Amino acid sequence: MAREMQSIMKGAAILTIASFIAKLLSAVYRVPFQNLVGDEGFYVYQQIYPIYGIAMTLALSGLPQFVSKYVAAQNSLAEEKQAMQRLMPLLSALSIGLWGLTLFGSGWIASLMGDRSLQPLLQVVSFTFLLMPGSSYYRGYFQGRLQMIPTAISQVLEQLVRVGIIIVAALFFYYLGWDVYQTGTLAMAGSVAGGLLAYAVLYYYDGKINGHGLSTRDISLRSWPDKALLRRFIIEGGLVSIYSGFLILFQLVDSFFVKNYLVVAGLSEEAAKIAKGVYDRGQPLVQLGLVVATALSATFLPPLTKSFLTRNQQQFQKNATIYLRLTASLALAATLGLVLLAPFINYALFKDLVGNPTLIVFVLAVGLMALIQTYQSITQSQNIFRKPLRGALLGFFTKLLTTGLLTYTLGTVGASLSTILGLLVTLVYLIRLLPPEINQFWRKQQFNRKLYRCLAVMTAVIFILYGVILVSGLYTHRSQALWWSLTGVALGASAFVITAIRVRLFTIREWLMFPFGEKILRFVQRREKK
Repeated sequence: MAREMQSIMKGAAILTIASFIAKLLSAVYRVPFQNLVGDEGFYVYQQIYPIYGIAMTLALSGLPQFVSKYVAAQNSLAEEKQAMQRLMPLLSALSIGLWGLTLFGSGWIASLMGDRSLQPLLQVVSFTFLLMPGSSYYRGYFQGRLQMIPTAISQVLEQLVRVGIIIVAALFFYYLGWDVYQTGTLAMAGSVAGGLLAYAVLYYYDGKINGHGLSTRDISLRSWPDKALLRRFIIEGGLVSIYSGFLILFQLVDSFFVKNYLVVAGLSEEAAKIAKGVYDRGQPLVQLGLVVATALSATFLPPLTKSFLTRNQQQFQKNATIYLRLTASLALAATLGLVLLAPFINYALFKDLVGNPTLIVFVLAVGLMALIQTYQSITQSQNIFRKPLRGALLGFFTKLLTTGLLTYTLGTVGASLSTILGLLVTLVYLIRLLPPEINQFWRKQQFNRKLYRCLAVMTAVIFILYGVILVSGLYTHRSQALWWSLTGVALGASAFVITAIRVRLFTIREWLMFPFGEKILRFVQRREKK
């Protein structure tokens, strides 16, 4: 059991690192892309991105996790192949259905988005859905046997190719005079090229590890799985997919509502497209803020599941409490830091100060989404699926019902507010699913007061930095804004960490769970001895 647990943790670490690199690439490329193509070009890309995001979430997270769990439950190689035989028709039906809907409904979807010129982008991105069955099949099988390297390498290479083609498309716009829709179409082609490479990498590893024993050529798609497997596929696979791509679903709602309701509110078509592009600046900031929370989810899910399966309720509650303490602290610190530094970050990354209020509201999603992922992971470790799925749907429908009205009345600030409301509804629902003993983490050992103190010191330090900048007047160029942004992050993080150690916000065991936690403790101890 100890060796198996060690393998699980090692596998989780490998996937965490790969996920971190992929998410970092996915967030960072948007900055040079927006700088080259402008807010209107960014609008065009971001209108279609949620379609790709859904395909990516299914191929990387939702479907492989379900497949791996299903495969891991089998007792022999023959049973594993039979399991894949039962799953492949489901994966293929979902893939072909989404491909057909996007390709043949591209004109209708583009019209609903209020921009018929988006149709070619939709047609190109539709082909990413056809790559889902093979990628999910291989990744799920490898992960079920605790072989994480094929998934990790394929994920990183896929992002590298996609990002490379996106930057090339932006350069074509900048130097060759392409229009924003031609640029967007080539950028979306990068997702297909990246997906093909990922499949090739997985196919290579199948040959290297299994001698192509997983080849899909021998699998019949005519047989249909029984109702029990279909129900499990929808509920368990759907739950992981929805929460993995929760913000992507919210972005999809924005693609249909924000630009259209800005026009209804009185903006011209061009002004509405630019405003939507400015609104979309918040996406990479939120993605970066969520990287740490995603890493914690991968780290804590195996021990939570183990303690639940061994019926060790006391250990389960202890692990869940630590998980919530760490996530709440990191999420609130990251959110507050982004809120305070948003003007500098906006100017440094996107060349102007347009949309500051919208970004400030939008980055609140970091804290909410991090806590949602935490609570969802805890319920998932207890094999609770239906109720969390209901909570996600309630949040999604809140977003769906409020986006148009709030955008019409408050502009892009209203669109950001609708995202926050939807996340709040889901978070409150998930909190109510857990027993009071776990939710009491907020008050145990005066955790809330200690955390407020850490956040207050961090805020004071950043406000002092603001004062220095205003007095000195050193804030006229993007490079200076970037410098002050990085300085603010370093000073704010240092103030938070030093205060957290002094007020004993975390135990030594909890500090050691952070990246570089041991080095932080040693550094502070050396300073105190001096």
